[in-house]
Amino acid sequence: MGTMRAGRFVEVGRMVCEEAEVVAPGDGDVLVRTSFASICGTDLHTICLGVTRARLPAPPGYPGHEGVGEVVESRHADLAAGDRVLTVPNAFDGRCAAEYQTLPGSACVKLPADGVPLSHLLMAQQLGTVVFALRRHPVDVTGRTVVILGQGSAGAFFTWLLRRQGAARIIVADRSPARLEYARRLGADVAVNVDEAGADIRSVVRDATGGRGADYLVEAVGSKETLLQSVDLVRPDAEVLWFGLPDSRQPVPINFNAFFGKRLTAYSVYGAQDEPGLVSFRRAVDLIAGGEIDVAPLLSHLVPVERIDEAVVIAHERRDNALKVSIRF
Repeated sequence: MGTMRAGRFVEVGRMVCEEAEVVAPGDGDVLVRTSFASICGTDLHTICLGVTRARLPAPPGYPGHEGVGEVVESRHADLAAGDRVLTVPNAFDGRCAAEYQTLPGSACVKLPADGVPLSHLLMAQQLGTVVFALRRHPVDVTGRTVVILGQGSAGAFFTWLLRRQGAARIIVADRSPARLEYARRLGADVAVNVDEAGADIRSVVRDATGGRGADYLVEAVGSKETLLQSVDLVRPDAEVLWFGLPDSRQPVPINFNAFFGKRLTAYSVYGAQDEPGLVSFRRAVDLIAGGEIDVAPLLSHLVPVERIDEAVVIAHERRDNALKVSIRF
């Protein structure tokens, strides 16, 4: 099958670009020539913090589960050579950080033939996971106050979708001025830079709600600090969505007395890739292709795969106002 350029996770904190063998597709598979692949927060926890099940060095293309490209060979009935596709493999199996990826055709969403840049449609992977989260655990936010911790691409998409669902007030928090500015464009009423001197998200939420706390909260960071903080920011009988992948495989502390005393409902969610028909990803493609959401500002960095190690650092450290860092081939 020949060789390809592929990012490879070789040790904690280090990705390299190597030549690797292209894997031939089997029955039901497709071979996709990757155009772009994005670096997700899950990938950063894997690479930079070692939160992974993989044995190192990992397989070529891992980690990477957000990709777009063109089918070059198909052994799947619903896809043909030349089709543009969004690739949505499970995060534990993804090989999107490679010039060619071989994966089940069932893990692909066929994209419009033209009219929308592939780099924009790439954002449908992350948007699809957020659509899935809100479909899996529907919440009525009409007229309510919502807090979203973290405004990476997932947090930003929560901001946009919850505004569309009727939230009366949306308060967001992040460390990046660029992300907070994008959040305002998507509908955030209050954007708190937690790194600014004197910034206190607890005080902001308390003042905005008359001391009661938020009606609904999304934790989209995945840090011990924000997971613990989420319980403090909501009112009694509120709902909490713990969406961010924890930054450690160790137990995360929580104030259960406060959780119990407030009678909170909390849940986590993952597995959009296992949804029959990939309905949420298809909905995300439609939203972007239809121009309902402008994802162009997210495309802050498109880095060649040969510099994948630099791309990881930019994403992890949020250098140069990074919003979403993607790899191009």
